[in-house]
Amino acid sequence: MTVSAMDNGKNHRRSSWDSRTTCSTVSANTRRYRRSPSSILSSDSDIRFTRGKLTSQTRCGCCIIATFLLFLLLAAASVYVGYTYFLPEIPGEEIYRATFKVVAGDAFSTELADPSTKKFKDTSRDYKERLNLLFRRSIIKHGYRGTDVIALDGTEDKDLIVHFDIKIDPSYVSIKAQNLESILANEISVEESLYFKNLTIDPKSLEVKPSDAIPQMYTTTTADPTVLPDSIVTLSPHLPRSCTNLQLPYCNKLDYNKTTYPNFLGHKNIKEVTDDVIAFREIVDSECYRHAYEFVCQLLQPSCSKGHEEDEMMLPCRGFCREFISGCGNRLSEKFKSLIDCNRFPEVGSGEWCLPKPGCVDELKSKALSPRICDGVLDCPDLSDEVSCTYCPQNYLHCGVGRSCIRREQQCDGKEDCPDGSDERGCLSLMPHMENTKKSITMTPHHIKYQENGYVTFNEKGTTGRLCTENLNRTLSQNKTEEVLRTVSVSLCRSLSYQDVQSYNVVKDTADNVQYVKIRDPFADDISFLKTKCHSRQVLKVSCEDLECGIQSTHTKATRVLPKMSTHGDWPWHCALFKEEVHICDGVLLSSNWIATTVSCFQGQPKAEWTARFGAVRLSSSSPWEQERRIIGMVKSPVEGSTVALVRLDQPISFNDFVRPICIPQENLGLSPTIQCNTLGWAKNREQMQRVQVKITDKEKCENVSISSVNSVCTETLHGMDDCSEEEFAGSSMVCKMPNSDRWTLVGITNWRIACAKNGMGRPRMYDKISSNVDWIRETITSSNNT
Repeated sequence: MTVSAMDNGKNHRRSSWDSRTTCSTVSANTRRYRRSPSSILSSDSDIRFTRGKLTSQTRCGCCIIATFLLFLLLAAASVYVGYTYFLPEIPGEEIYRATFKVVAGDAFSTELADPSTKKFKDTSRDYKERLNLLFRRSIIKHGYRGTDVIALDGTEDKDLIVHFDIKIDPSYVSIKAQNLESILANEISVEESLYFKNLTIDPKSLEVKPSDAIPQMYTTTTADPTVLPDSIVTLSPHLPRSCTNLQLPYCNKLDYNKTTYPNFLGHKNIKEVTDDVIAFREIVDSECYRHAYEFVCQLLQPSCSKGHEEDEMMLPCRGFCREFISGCGNRLSEKFKSLIDCNRFPEVGSGEWCLPKPGCVDELKSKALSPRICDGVLDCPDLSDEVSCTYCPQNYLHCGVGRSCIRREQQCDGKEDCPDGSDERGCLSLMPHMENTKKSITMTPHHIKYQENGYVTFNEKGTTGRLCTENLNRTLSQNKTEEVLRTVSVSLCRSLSYQDVQSYNVVKDTADNVQYVKIRDPFADDISFLKTKCHSRQVLKVSCEDLECGIQSTHTKATRVLPKMSTHGDWPWHCALFKEEVHICDGVLLSSNWIATTVSCFQGQPKAEWTARFGAVRLSSSSPWEQERRIIGMVKSPVEGSTVALVRLDQPISFNDFVRPICIPQENLGLSPTIQCNTLGWAKNREQMQRVQVKITDKEKCENVSISSVNSVCTETLHGMDDCSEEEFAGSSMVCKMPNSDRWTLVGITNWRIACAKNGMGRPRMYDKISSNVDWIRETITSSNNT
């Protein structure tokens, strides 16, 4: 076969080329055949190229394509011209200059006048982080672009004046200087500021102005207190908060009759409350939330109680606030929406007193959870599901664990009446104020919060008082008195499960109407106390340190058998991790600020709000022991092959009998199949926490499930392979009791979710070993405590 181009004369073909190719075979005879439009194979196998004409359909298609391309070209040109010449100029970043004065909690020094010093950098970074947290959770969060601290000045060892810039993107939010000043004023004026904790800021010193209204940027190179004299003002005397009669008729259905001003919304008197009550009545009438009336009235006319130095305002609990905002938040005006920040409300179980949501028992019934009422497990923060039962007469104290109640007179009477012995454990404790004692005994014998320092306080048959030391000073030498006081202090700290005494000293009591006891025999094996009068009012004040880890405070020697279904206090270090209020993972508490979990919980997760819930054994309930903290950071293990992660909490946990830390193991921890170990999972409906006994086994049994490493620990269930009534979440801990020890130690963290297999098939569990991460864990926790 040959490829040739025939000339026009010989074969009567056109000389031009065409995109259409036809194949034909030319025979030796001279007979001509009509060629078909399609390819015809001829006998000499020559390939010839012919040209065909464009049909009308082809021409029409080309015109359409050309028109479409021309339209696209014109559209692109129009867009370019419009954006170049007609689009209005995008507004640039707006900067506002702000100033406030810190009058307590911080002070100015000469080092802060120089921006190049380390102290200036550390201090400015601290205030920058506080301001960022405030504005990023405010109504301007979408347009907020950051804060820069530009100068620090003030009076040496006294007031500190902070100058800073607030950057706003006007494309996302329209705001004025007055709005920014209002956001700052609302935060610094509250009694317990969330973002300026431990600081007192003078509200009159607050000033926010647009940067273009300031002639030039203010910088400081000296500590001269005469700079910016307008920012130095005379402080008005602080008026202590006091209780008064409830005055708003709309809120007369509340179960208290004392309120206080200013209230949470800043109303200073009944007239200001009345001016805004219509807006809140409309929200209540809209029926956006079934308990809106109670919540609104507790804001407008908050409950008031007697305090130590001044009376105290009682606010709704944080969970109550969140439910109200979820139902009625979109009906609030911008003014009140910025004021009602649920993170500023107290939390159940945190040690702060708050008013829980009413109607807990009715809500349990509406959710078909009636079997939980009177079952011995607290499901309501006000204990209403258990204290109204036949086993608990009116005005009795619930023991906190189990179906048991006691008379108030039975507390600290020398006989254990509660199953966990809690009625006899808190007979000698530390309390900063007598008001803390009065509040703690109104619910159960268990204290909501451990106090690591305070006055030595006794509790006997419902009567409380303080330990008087004047009889020691009269009858003993100074050395003997010192020895007795140290012995009492050490014994007290250890009975409160602290390892050591940090300090102890004798001080003069300033409280009124306080009862006292004295030590009967300072050198007896068992120290006992007698009621006495304390004319000198000399009392003992103690500070403890190093809370014992891995201890189940609610368990006694008689209750060593751990149940399958967990109850409050069984595993006080376990916590559940929630992403946008959905249970995703678990973790274990290591210290007041840190928990351990696995990095797999956060891999592939978009930016979201994570929270950790402690003290929960039923996820749909809310006991008085539960605490919740936001997660603000994560640190991955540097150990090769380890997936352990440390997660930091926004605020320290309040330790109590139901929320305590686990022990961190030694680096060279030895493991054997004989040690007693447990892990925790949740029932198939993810409601009830359950215990699973496990034993250490060969790694080969886990290798068919996942790839093991030198940092892996393989386990299997202790009682056969058919124990499949629970589901472990990623981050669940494996804890073991070491030989000759009553403490539980963290041994491993699971890296994946372990669900039930079909028909209870064997499911070996593999955990990341904690002992290889010990140095990193201790270093991370220690360094964070020093910052």
